[in-house]
Amino acid sequence: MSRAHLLAVARGDAEPDLVVAGARVFGAFTREWLDGDVAVADGRIAGIGRYDGGERIDAGGRFLVPGLIDAHVHVESSKLLPAEFARVVVARGTTAVVCDPHEIANVLGAPGAHWLLEASEGLPLRVYAMAPSCVPASALESPRGALGPAEMAAILRHERAIGVAEVMDFPSVIAGDPAVLEKVALHGHVDGHAPGVTGPALDAYAAAGIRSDHEATTWEEALEKRRRGLWVLLREASNARNLVALLELVRRHGAERCAFCTDDREPDMLVREGHIDAMCRQAVVEGIAPEDALLMATLHPALCHGLAELGAIAPGFHADMVVLEDLESFRAAVVIAGGAVAARDGRALPFDAPPVPEWVRDSVNAAPVAPDAFDLGGASERVRVIEIVPGQLITGAGQERPTLRDGRVVADAGRDLAKLAVVERHHATGRVGAGLVRGFGLRSGAFASTVAHDAHNVVAVGADDASMTACVRRLVELGGGIAVADGGELRGELALPVAGLLSEEPAEAVVERLDELVALLREQGVRIDAPFMTLSFLALSVIPDLKLTDRGLVDVVAARVVTLAV
Repeated sequence: MSRAHLLAVARGDAEPDLVVAGARVFGAFTREWLDGDVAVADGRIAGIGRYDGGERIDAGGRFLVPGLIDAHVHVESSKLLPAEFARVVVARGTTAVVCDPHEIANVLGAPGAHWLLEASEGLPLRVYAMAPSCVPASALESPRGALGPAEMAAILRHERAIGVAEVMDFPSVIAGDPAVLEKVALHGHVDGHAPGVTGPALDAYAAAGIRSDHEATTWEEALEKRRRGLWVLLREASNARNLVALLELVRRHGAERCAFCTDDREPDMLVREGHIDAMCRQAVVEGIAPEDALLMATLHPALCHGLAELGAIAPGFHADMVVLEDLESFRAAVVIAGGAVAARDGRALPFDAPPVPEWVRDSVNAAPVAPDAFDLGGASERVRVIEIVPGQLITGAGQERPTLRDGRVVADAGRDLAKLAVVERHHATGRVGAGLVRGFGLRSGAFASTVAHDAHNVVAVGADDASMTACVRRLVELGGGIAVADGGELRGELALPVAGLLSEEPAEAVVERLDELVALLREQGVRIDAPFMTLSFLALSVIPDLKLTDRGLVDVVAARVVTLAV
């Protein structure tokens, strides 16, 4: 496109479209604060200096920073439509995200990924996508259908598709599996997913051409990955509270090759705590310089993903900027996206949202639940137990003597041993995986969800089979969502009609309903934070140690199904 007007404004020969006057401007390339006006023309930065004319925004000496960027997020985990997600995060100062649409791709196939890109068109939020590389996440999960290289290549042809999404099947990468390496080779920019991978295995993973990781849980693990040239994406998600531990890497070795990401945040966390702004706020509380926090929230995500015209306030860059009240709260007073005001005082300005097509609904195709669907079998001396690690996605692989009733293994609320089940919901196979889990504190009843990473079958946890059955049956009727039951009777629900993942309601309404469901679970003994997100990740077969899919218990490191009995 022609930049004649932009250059004329930069030279001082033409009037800007917009001027942010009297700001302290963050110089991302030098970590300086510059005094001056910022001129905007044709949606881009023309320069920093003194400018007359144009629409004026008086910054009043406040801090002007680049729009915040989330380096890795699954928009679907917000349970909100893309437009509603944008409304929430833009008000917080986020103007761009790099998403992996593999959640909706697991449910709706490649058309689902294309739809998410269509649904994010024309928003005040720049939504870039990576082509999902692991649909399914592993051969031990059952999505609607697999995405191969051809489907990924089609996604990569979209103008906002910028690379290959997190390669979660790390054992196959390390082993040099040709099918996985074919996907890695589709693009020069590849995101990683290597929880706990270190030493020679990490060398092999990085040598495959993968250039980032967001799964480190300790700063020592993150340092080892950074030493090998990987971008370390510091994560703070609803059920993966890793930021505080990882900030030690920044304290000791600086912010280079580090960027912020949220990965999976539920709407209550987005509404109450915030988005990337919350990570900046927490980093400063932990003693990180505001300038380093801002680099990890702006320039570094852009550099990581090759977004050469984002992440800085400099001539020719996109005019995505935030006027911050201060460098402690990081509260956004004014948000500018693409050269236009998109939010003021914590509220996004109105914009048109794309309509939702009918075909993305009614995605639950599960067979009727059989009376013995959740039976765990007969007696055994020792059985495997999935051990929840609070605030983490990783789980332990415990062993216990089972509690028996009529010779069958059952849940035991007194020992915090609940039944866990995953019911296949895409092809009505009737396949059910079942096991035991410890850590919810569930004393009675059950809860279930069609949000079950990454294949998004129905996942249910319960103290009794009747309540588990009631939840699963209701979710089939709803076409997806979350359900809570006790004594075999439904107590509460949240409908997620779009792919069984997303609500069509405003964020505040979704948060209110989630609060009601959490309150019900508190009455039933659950005390763990983010219980629904915690439940959803127990079905993910690529995060150690022990998980459950519809095919059975999965030893993640060994990449194989194992029996309940030890």
